Amino acid sequence: MSVLKTTTYDPPRTDGFVFSPENKAKADAYRTRYPEDRQASAVLWLLYLAQEQNGGWLSSDAIEYVAAELDMAPIRVHEVATFYTMFNLRPVGRYLVQVCRTTSCWMRGSDAITKACLEEAGTGALGEVSEDGVFSVVEVECLGACCNAPMFQVNDRDYFEDLTPESARAVMAKLRAGEEVKPGSQSGRAGSEPQEGAKTLLHLAESPAPAGDGA
Repeated sequence: MSVLKTTTYDPPRTDGFVFSPENKAKADAYRTRYPEDRQASAVLWLLYLAQEQNGGWLSSDAIEYVAAELDMAPIRVHEVATFYTMFNLRPVGRYLVQVCRTTSCWMRGSDAITKACLEEAGTGALGEVSEDGVFSVVEVECLGACCNAPMFQVNDRDYFEDLTPESARAVMAKLRAGEEVKPGSQSGRAGSEPQEGAKTLLHLAESPAPAGDGA
């Protein structure tokens, strides 16, 4: 039974938002993963598609379009979109700089990284879009790169780790200039090895040959 036929809420108001043919095909594919009576389970997938198509944020029209696609009461989709911090409910810059502020990053200077990012972006506060539309800076909780703290994530893809205020500024300056920026450690270390270099297994003694069994 249709959810919308059993609710007193107004029907979705999409005001012209519609998936592109490519995203409509993706949405239909996501929906096939769930039973006919459990289509609402695809709501996160469709919200991500809508956010990507809408320039990195979810307008009310986009949220309610997803409600219409999944035959859900609009309020239920608004509840999902407002619960998860990965969904942006206002416009963002072309590069969304997400500074991790959780314990490891905070102890390693994330406050200074945030300050440097805001100054480089030219915004007065977290969440604002720079005048040129290039940057938004926000603070987020743990992104799981604690061994390489402090760090930030740009959009939903690239991690920049082992940051200093100076290297954070340099990354953003290159992004603004359209230059290629290599993600990962900005201090040059490989993976999560100690910053001063390897400390163990530097010299391996030759193991004696195993004793024979006398056979």
